[in-house]
Amino acid sequence: MKTTMKMLAAAVSMGVALTAGAVAQTQPAGSLNELLQRVRSDAREASAENQQRLREFQQSTNEQQALLSQARSELSALQNQADNLSAEFEANQTRIDELDSELRQRQGAFGELFGQARQAAGEFAAIIESSIISAQFPGREDALETLADSRTLPTRAELDYIWRRVIEEMIQQQKVITFNTRVVGLGDGEAVPTTRVGPFVVFTNHNNNQRFALWQENETGEWGLRDLPAQPPANFVGGASNLYNADPNEIVMGVVDPSRGPLLDIYKDVPGIEERIEQSGNVGKVIIGLLIISAVFGIFRLVVLLGTQAAVAGQKRKSKGSKSNPLGRVMLAYEDAKDKDVETMELKLDEAILQESPKLEFGLNFLKLAAGIAPLLGLLGTVTGMIKTFTQITLFGTGDPRIMAGGISEALMTTVLGLIAAIPLLFIHSFAQSFARGVQQVLEEQAAGMVARHAEERHG
Repeated sequence: MKTTMKMLAAAVSMGVALTAGAVAQTQPAGSLNELLQRVRSDAREASAENQQRLREFQQSTNEQQALLSQARSELSALQNQADNLSAEFEANQTRIDELDSELRQRQGAFGELFGQARQAAGEFAAIIESSIISAQFPGREDALETLADSRTLPTRAELDYIWRRVIEEMIQQQKVITFNTRVVGLGDGEAVPTTRVGPFVVFTNHNNNQRFALWQENETGEWGLRDLPAQPPANFVGGASNLYNADPNEIVMGVVDPSRGPLLDIYKDVPGIEERIEQSGNVGKVIIGLLIISAVFGIFRLVVLLGTQAAVAGQKRKSKGSKSNPLGRVMLAYEDAKDKDVETMELKLDEAILQESPKLEFGLNFLKLAAGIAPLLGLLGTVTGMIKTFTQITLFGTGDPRIMAGGISEALMTTVLGLIAAIPLLFIHSFAQSFARGVQQVLEEQAAGMVARHAEERHG
């Protein structure tokens, strides 16, 4: 400590000397005596300041030493207190074990009986807590859980509470009842009408729409009703609507989930139409594009052929030809060649009919080709999907079927899309071809009649 103080004093003296030198340079002394006086004065001031700092440092050191001693004293006291409490805890634990042993001896056979009662209370409390009926009667399991966790002998009232709750659960399981309660994700936290079908299924009536709900445990461990995000098919919802609107004594078809929720919850994992199309990959999108283009074109051709057929039917009732329909143009060709012989006229009419045939059959080959290509594209998607599946099996094995689900979905969905595209295109092609052949048949019949009439006139 003394060596440190000497070093500190020397450093301070050097600082004073440097400071004195700086002042001397800015204000030069008039003589050597004046310079000596300045140095001595600065040295005395620096020494006094160093002494003051030394005293403050020593005082701070003493205070810190006192605080350290006080902290050690408090630590020692707390350690003694902790040892005493630990000894007291061990003594209490020993006394508790002795009392437990004495209690078991005094209980005798009743101890096992009441142990079974507590076990039954705990098991039935878990059943009641997970039952949909608790949505209508919340808190039924609290007394049973308290009894199951109790270390004292149950009273007669507590034992009666077990079998009474069992009977109450059995009675409520046979009821179909509507009550108001809160449902997470529906009604903005307000109570909504809720219909319970025994312990099997529950659905709500929000804005006159029936929606199924699930009785589930949330992240905090509390049970409650939650709106089912993916509702089941329309026939299930229709059954719920019929049940909600039925009279009290009316028997209607309804929905019952024997698993009490998990089966309905599966529908959230059932992919929709968009997800199905996405699973089919690029091949599926090509098939859908081909279907749209071909169907639009085929419907357009059906409309044109229907209009042509109507125009031809109207032209049959007229004696003068017109350029607005095929039969009218054939009649105009007859007018141009009626002065010639029968063979020439027949050739002219055949030429006019042949000129109309490409117009009537325009696009039919494309529809036929599209109907044949769609299943082939589906087969292509099936092959590529199976290649993906076998590649995943090679890399990851067959332990997890979900790994192979992507390739299998693509394989199956492309086949389905190919068939879905081919079936309507075949119908459109068949109808369009039938309409075109009908018009052609009318043209041929009318042309044959014109030739026969011309031949009769020539012979007559």
